[in-house]
Amino acid sequence: MAERLSRKLIAEQAIIHEAPALRAPTSVDRSFELPIGLLAGSAFAYVAFIAIMAVGFGNPHLIVPMGIILVFFGMAFAVPAMWMRMKPEHPQRLTPWSRFRRQGIMTAFGPSTANAATIQVLILPVLILLWGLAVVAIAAVVR
Repeated sequence: MAERLSRKLIAEQAIIHEAPALRAPTSVDRSFELPIGLLAGSAFAYVAFIAIMAVGFGNPHLIVPMGIILVFFGMAFAVPAMWMRMKPEHPQRLTPWSRFRRQGIMTAFGPSTANAATIQVLILPVLILLWGLAVVAIAAVVR
């Protein structure tokens, strides 16, 4: 339950400092510890999916939906890139491929090797790309 506290009671219990307490500068790692090659591979698979859909179903009425989807995929990569450059300033940069191969990354469930992390990052984009190829192939056979 809430209890109303008077100013007098608060003043009796409060610790008053003459000068404000200084905090240590904040260091934030927003890089996700992934190299640019994995991010580029993922983006390529998504854009290739959109290209396959656009070519396979070359209907002029699909220009707007394909454009909207392309903008969403672009923003899915642009927003984290902008987020990484936000303040406070931080020394972290994207992980070089050599360090990624050597050390892997730390996940919420513990360390992960580079091969396992690569599979985890690329499995969904590659499956979506293969699904797009299958849909276009089925549509071509049915027509």
